[in-house]
Amino acid sequence: MSATITYDDFERAEIRVGTIVDAQPFPEARKPALQLWVDFGEPLGIRKSSAQLTAHYAPDKLIGRQVMAVVNFPPRQIGPFRSEVLVLGVPDDNGDVVLLKPDLRVPDGGRMF
Repeated sequence: MSATITYDDFERAEIRVGTIVDAQPFPEARKPALQLWVDFGEPLGIRKSSAQLTAHYAPDKLIGRQVMAVVNFPPRQIGPFRSEVLVLGVPDDNGDVVLLKPDLRVPDGGRMF
């Protein structure tokens, strides 16, 4: 079991909903991955992410899909790509990523609480 955190600790993680507006293969990544462009609405706008989603998701099928992401981590340089947000998912039985998303369509930029 993990260490207990406070509600203030939880609030520091800014988890927001956004819509994928573009997704492309990322052949330069060490592990199979996709490059995503996610629109979080104003004032965040479109942010980029590299995600290891190739087991369950084709790039063209991700366009228009809402996802949850941590938007206040520092950016990470992954090869030639600068990943600005961490798109969230959970592992399936094989350890492959399944994306987290809201049950219903909600406004982009909404913060998880």
